[in-house]
Amino acid sequence: MSLNVNNLTVHHGAIRAVDQVSLAVPTGKLAAIIGSNGAGKTTLLRTLSGLNKPTSGTMNWMGESIAGVKPENLVRRGISHVSEGKSVVPELTVRENLLLGAIWRKNSKEAKQSLDEVTTIFPRLGERIEQRSDTLSGGERQMLAIGRAIMAKPKLLLLDEPSLGLAPLVIEQIFQSIRDLTHTMRLTVLLVEQNAMGALKIADLGIVLNLGKVVAVDNAQALINDPAVRAAYLGY
Repeated sequence: MSLNVNNLTVHHGAIRAVDQVSLAVPTGKLAAIIGSNGAGKTTLLRTLSGLNKPTSGTMNWMGESIAGVKPENLVRRGISHVSEGKSVVPELTVRENLLLGAIWRKNSKEAKQSLDEVTTIFPRLGERIEQRSDTLSGGERQMLAIGRAIMAKPKLLLLDEPSLGLAPLVIEQIFQSIRDLTHTMRLTVLLVEQNAMGALKIADLGIVLNLGKVVAVDNAQALINDPAVRAAYLGY
């Protein structure tokens, strides 16, 4: 297993936002984390990317502990985090935003190669390459945020609510791109989503969080077929 989390607990003040969470995601697999608001999904991702400090428990990536490691060092170790809210720099062009993602990489030839890869995955970004990012649509900004993370050459991609506020057709495109990325780049992906059905449809593994605890882990299709999960999280 490339990502192993054991008995992870994270406090927000007096609140236990993540409560003894254990999970394992194999290399090259896409895991969808679903659950209602306040389930601890975002806190879990922020802790894995070094933005939040764990209270207790262990987090291992490729056999090494990542607890307490600074976010910028985790990026160097192959972990990229795309936070909720389309984190791009509005004043910069699409090209400049993408190159920011490769800022710590020394080899400019490799960075150019990554730029080509990203514009192949997201052709729309190639068409808009010299445009300022604040002229992009919501879907294009989300593509740019994911593309910028890809520029860092990650092995583990943490995605927080990539479908938030997007039109259904755009969501479908984003989800398909995430699925394709997992295959073509052999990425391990942790996808946090309110759009539970959309996320489970493209995932290999499903993890259900409730009030900070893991309440179900299974093959994604098995969770889609589970009557209790369907009633509680999929709305039918």
